[in-house]
Amino acid sequence: MGISQPQNLRTPPIEKLRPYGIRVSLPPGDPFRKLLGPEWQRLHWYPTPVERDAAMADMSRRHEYSRGLDKPALVFQKIEKLAESRGL
Repeated sequence: MGISQPQNLRTPPIEKLRPYGIRVSLPPGDPFRKLLGPEWQRLHWYPTPVERDAAMADMSRRHEYSRGLDKPALVFQKIEKLAESRGL
């Protein structure tokens, strides 16, 4: 998404390549699929695999305020834009 009024920026935005990603989706049979649809997914992009792996570890961890047996009910999958990551 572009900037609607670029003249209001003090410095122009720097576009960094973000070839390493995480696809977040719902597992089969999850009740939220009825609300969000069976094809719901969210993509998060990062400039390095280290940042992606750190974010994925944080996203998939058990929340400190969760009940004892609660665990995240999302599916996390590493993805990559090969053309960007390989410089093609």
